[in-house]
Amino acid sequence: MGSHKKSALKAQRSSFEASLGDQLASTFEREDARREQAAQQREAQLRHKACERKKRYSSESEAKLAIRDCERHGSRDLHTYRCPYCGGWHLTHKPTRK
Repeated sequence: MGSHKKSALKAQRSSFEASLGDQLASTFEREDARREQAAQQREAQLRHKACERKKRYSSESEAKLAIRDCERHGSRDLHTYRCPYCGGWHLTHKPTRK
C-alpha cells in the first residue's frame, strides 16, 4: 500500500498523467469538440423549428393582417411574436408571454 502523504499522492498522480502522455489531452479535446458539435446541432434544430419553416412577416401589422385572414378561414387563437433569429414576425398558437 502506498503513502497517504499529499506529496506522495501528487507525485503518483503526476507519474500517472505522464504515462498517459498526449492520450489524456486528446481525449479531452475530442470531448470538447463533440460537445461543441452537439450544441451547434441543437441550435440549428431550434432555429429550423422556430424560424426557418415558418412564414416570415416584415412587420407586426402585416402579421396581424394575416391573423385576420386566418380567422376568416376558421383558425382561432393566433398570436404574433418577433423572431430572435431573423428579426421578422411569425404566427403562433401559443399565448404571448408576460
